[in-house]
Amino acid sequence: MAKKKTPQINSSSTADIAFLLLCYFLMTTTMGDQSGLQRRLPPIPDPNQKQEDVKVNRRNIIIVKINSADKLFAGNEAIDVAFLKDKIKEFLSNPKDDPNLPEKEMKEIEGKMYPVSKGVISLQNDRGTSYQAYIAVQNELVKAVNELRDEYCMQNYGKKFLFISEDEQNIVKKVIPQNISEAEPKDVGKKR
Repeated sequence: MAKKKTPQINSSSTADIAFLLLCYFLMTTTMGDQSGLQRRLPPIPDPNQKQEDVKVNRRNIIIVKINSADKLFAGNEAIDVAFLKDKIKEFLSNPKDDPNLPEKEMKEIEGKMYPVSKGVISLQNDRGTSYQAYIAVQNELVKAVNELRDEYCMQNYGKKFLFISEDEQNIVKKVIPQNISEAEPKDVGKKR
């Protein structure tokens, strides 16, 4: 008795099909354009211009530190990351015109005068800080600014920030700026 040969599947076009599927997914997939951490970088200094140190009033800066043990400090006090957002909101908005919180200056934006906080958040971390702690703090800082913008929009436009026009969003971004300054990570235990 002769053995029957089992028919084989024709796999000569498998590579072509895989390539076509890859091309299809590459062309139809969209990439989010607002990914990553938004930070305003300082302008490139003009090499012909004399460098001057910019003096910032001490009351206009809050220093947020994360040490190598992931312990968080805002100002001079230890704080849990869950309370950081509220501390930053109070710092930036200065609702009671506290002389220990940032000053506000009147700025002309799109033909109108607005009180704008001079507050700057200085974020400093240790080289040993965990990535999870760093991102958790970043999220709370951005969340504080976003909530202040939402509150401002609800008072002035009756809608949250995401639902107002692009021109209105640009005004709100200038009225409530996201001023976060990041220092280079350091080894806290080392003496200099």
